[in-house]
Amino acid sequence: MRTLKKVYLEITNLCNLDCSFCVGTKRPGGFMTPDQFRTLTEKIRPHTEYLYLHLMGEPLLHPQLEELLDCAAQLGFRVMITTNGTLLSRRKELLCASPAVHRISISVHSFEGNRGGCLEEYLDQCVSFAREVAGAGKRCVLRLWNLDGEQTRGENRQNQIILERLALEFPQPWLVRPQGTTLADRIYLEWGERFDWPDLSAADGGDQGFCMGLRDQVGVLVDGTVVPCCLDHEGDIPLGNLYRQNLEEILNGPRARAIYEGFSCRKAVEPLCRRCGYARRFR
Repeated sequence: MRTLKKVYLEITNLCNLDCSFCVGTKRPGGFMTPDQFRTLTEKIRPHTEYLYLHLMGEPLLHPQLEELLDCAAQLGFRVMITTNGTLLSRRKELLCASPAVHRISISVHSFEGNRGGCLEEYLDQCVSFAREVAGAGKRCVLRLWNLDGEQTRGENRQNQIILERLALEFPQPWLVRPQGTTLADRIYLEWGERFDWPDLSAADGGDQGFCMGLRDQVGVLVDGTVVPCCLDHEGDIPLGNLYRQNLEEILNGPRARAIYEGFSCRKAVEPLCRRCGYARRFR
């Protein structure tokens, strides 16, 4: 039985924002039902205890999120949620109370990717939520994944304002570590570089490369399609369908094995993988 570090399960591919840095998806939009969620998670659970409720879409939009989290708790998952942060006030009681929720990551850079809105009000909501959820024993990560290739703040003009606000709310000195900066107990700041999403229409970057897809993770789209990683936003590398197969069978299928063995030799065998900006950092 293959053990994975995490599985990304797309409970919805719909989002309430249209961020400039996000490619989105052309797949039909939808929400996973609680029955579908249980069917898939029962098949996922033997392979991992860490369940990420996103791939595309905004998970806090799901109208039956409470039922999904209850199911995840029954199965013993540690649930990770990544959100754009706009719906936190609506969902904070549920996220604080759910025993399944282990970490919530807020993509604070999503504010600059959209027009309109008030940054101060947005940060008020994010900071208030971070304090409450940390007080409930969960981890909260504030993400600024908008650095340029030289690890500078570039033209991301909101970053300095955000940092100044965080310094007021969480007085320095902060504990800075390679994996992230600790602002307060269970509250973290995480930097990341912008990257080009994999796209079959992009230029071929060559077959040299490496990826942790199928090594420590897989993704499951809202229709049950299994893909190698969390960046296959269109399902361009379908490995099987978890409604009709078990995960072990899919991971041992010929296409999945070819991808895994290719990366073992530092080779990208799939056209999409050769066009992935994120994977270039592992060369």
